[in-house]
Amino acid sequence: MIASAPSANSLGAWAIALRVRTLWIAVVPVLVADAFAWRAHAFDPLPATLALVVAVLLQAITNLQNDVGYTLRGGEHVDRVGPRTGLPRATATGLLQVADVRRAIALATTATLAAGLPIVLRTGWPAGLIGLAALGAALGYMGGPWPIAYGPLGELVVLACFGWMAVGATYYVQAGSPNVEVMLAATSTGLLAAAVLALNNLRDAEHDRASGRRTFAVLAGPRAARALFVAALALPYALVFVLAGVTLRLWFVLPLLTLPVAVLLLRRMRVSVDGGALTKMLLATVQLQLAFGLLLALAAVLAR
Repeated sequence: MIASAPSANSLGAWAIALRVRTLWIAVVPVLVADAFAWRAHAFDPLPATLALVVAVLLQAITNLQNDVGYTLRGGEHVDRVGPRTGLPRATATGLLQVADVRRAIALATTATLAAGLPIVLRTGWPAGLIGLAALGAALGYMGGPWPIAYGPLGELVVLACFGWMAVGATYYVQAGSPNVEVMLAATSTGLLAAAVLALNNLRDAEHDRASGRRTFAVLAGPRAARALFVAALALPYALVFVLAGVTLRLWFVLPLLTLPVAVLLLRRMRVSVDGGALTKMLLATVQLQLAFGLLLALAAVLAR
């Protein structure tokens, strides 16, 4: 059932552009990194809080840029069913004006730089380089002459930004250089975030092809796109065993409690499903990433 449209310039319109339900994807890596910093007796509330603010702002920038970028490129159509909201993107239907969304992006960018500056002053220029790279990825997802969303490397960028960079950098600003166990956790977290995008791109493949996008799902076809989703969903469960072996702590198998949900999603992927079913799977994958990450963070705390 398609939800009724909110009024123009309302909080509901901004919720559509911001894709509020996806913000957890940015929160989870920070919580995982904080837990591993706690395990290393190095948790520091100030950089941890600032890193969380930066992560959420970067996700918001990405979502806003995605909304307005499609509209400016003519890639969004009114008859397209949008992710989880049942509505097209906000700027495509006039719920928000492009100029207003651009101002919001500029404001969020300024806030990101302001929140990141104390971290850089405290920990040094490497944190600044990582932060600028992440900001560039957020702005470049649907911005610039070669937007990331129009190419086949989106899932890899998500793995890097929401896994290696988000977890690794948040840990770095508290405890120093990340170690093997932190990067294993980062890879697991990033892979599940990449699974969300892989499923999204699989669902939207036909629309994206007509819009000129060349995502992995468009270029490689549905079979390869399904295989990518399966790999991104399954590998984190293998990595928790590696993590338990490296640390000699059985607590790190706690994320296996979410395995039944992953198995259900994998079974659904084996059958032919329509866009509505894939949208439900998409929300379930976001929830799975949240649950997996929280259990991984809990495991790190218990394994201190």
